[in-house]
Amino acid sequence: MSGYVLAVDVGGTKLAAALVDGAGRLTGYRRMATPSGPYVGADDLWRALTELLDEVAGRVVPVGVGVGCGGPMIWPDGDVSPLNIPSWRRFPLRARLAERYPGVPVRVHNDAVCVAVAEHWLGAGKGRRNVLGMVVSTGVGGGLILDDRLITGASGNAGHVGHIVVEPEGPPCACGGRGCLEAVARGPGLVAWAQAHGWRTGEEMSGVDLAADARRGVPSAVRALRRAGGALGVAIASATHLCDLDVVAIGGGLSQAGEPLFGPLAAALRAHARMPFAARVEVVPAALGQGAGLVGAAALVLAGDRYWPAP
Repeated sequence: MSGYVLAVDVGGTKLAAALVDGAGRLTGYRRMATPSGPYVGADDLWRALTELLDEVAGRVVPVGVGVGCGGPMIWPDGDVSPLNIPSWRRFPLRARLAERYPGVPVRVHNDAVCVAVAEHWLGAGKGRRNVLGMVVSTGVGGGLILDDRLITGASGNAGHVGHIVVEPEGPPCACGGRGCLEAVARGPGLVAWAQAHGWRTGEEMSGVDLAADARRGVPSAVRALRRAGGALGVAIASATHLCDLDVVAIGGGLSQAGEPLFGPLAAALRAHARMPFAARVEVVPAALGQGAGLVGAAALVLAGDRYWPAP
């Protein structure tokens, strides 16, 4: 497909957009803080998004629109209810965009799925047929590519690795369960655990701060990253036994921690991935960085039915 896709990334802290060509190159990238607060309604957020899109697109008529948005959502209809955007509940995002950009495909998927798609298309999983892409940040999300195609599942939520149970008696999760990978390894939860165990108590800290201290060898931060890495290793072993993966690409803020995270992850993976086919899986940092979500959103349109089921 020639021409530009208008790619959109909708998150709780930022809205981002760019034009993306068939090689995955971004043009006209713009971002803004997501409007928030008690007086921000659904239409206020929609107006802010459309102003951003008009600024990015200018006079260009896109050949399609691809969107990554936090979930949950009704897929493929594109009605979204992001947990971190309270003003949007069952907001008809795809339908609204289709009205603004008639006659071209408009495709909306989970933001973590878009990152996974990008890593398979052009990043750390390029050339590999069976890839799990993960985002470890304020939450833990993922997308699953098997036999070179995105797996959507019955509701579009296949690959939701954050809710693999890694500690059956572990901490409560926002989903209502206990011991999910997300409950153990997401940044804010990990910061809370570390502070409960003596790390920088009483300070306003983030997962990035925690990772930096772990790299400096601060014992309480090292223990927290060891806990997260162990949980990730267990979850990846389970996913690999189920799906026979080639590569797991891990992105998101916490993935920048380096050895304090990836060392314990590798140890846990070796301990639990004992079947020979599972032991060969490669776990690598994601390669595409900040723009991955936009690249993946564009690929929903640009790559034919590889990442979107044929009608």
